[in-house]
Order: sequence, then structure tokens, then C-alpha cells
Amino acid sequence: MPLTKERKNELVQKFGAHEKDSGKAEVQIAILTETINQLSSHFEVNKKDHHSRRGLLKMVGKRRRLLAYLQKVDINRYRTIVKELELRK
Repeated sequence: MPLTKERKNELVQKFGAHEKDSGKAEVQIAILTETINQLSSHFEVNKKDHHSRRGLLKMVGKRRRLLAYLQKVDINRYRTIVKELELRK
């Protein structure tokens, strides 16, 4: 199930500077995290869906690169987004 337009707009409003700010690293990380969480529940039911698993791994890699960028540029923004999305234990 893809991310709905309404949920995506909620994430943009929550993490973006304004309602159309989808390019900010925090917004992209939040959208990727939401999609990854939805796909993870999809794989509990569909264990042999390897094509979608490849897409999931690409999304996880992209999120990891965005987090590394954010950590390098502004550590406070990085810590805030990690805490909000509960990415690190």
C-alpha cells in the first residue's frame, strides 16, 4: 500500500519549513521512514516478494545517506529527526 497524499502532506507540514517544502532532508527522511515501515509489514505477509525487497533496500540506503549528510551538516537537526522518528535505540 503506497503512502497516501494526506499522510505525505502531514509529514511535509510537520518536518518542513512550509507546506510545500518537500526537499528538506528531514522531510525526505520522514517520508522514507513511513514507506519503509509500511513495506516491512507487507513482508510479514508476503515473504517471497523479492522484487519489492530490493526497492526496500534501496530506500533504506537512501535514508542512511540522507541521515549521514544531515549528521555532517547539522548535528542538532540530525539528533532531532532521529529522536522524533525513533530511528536509533
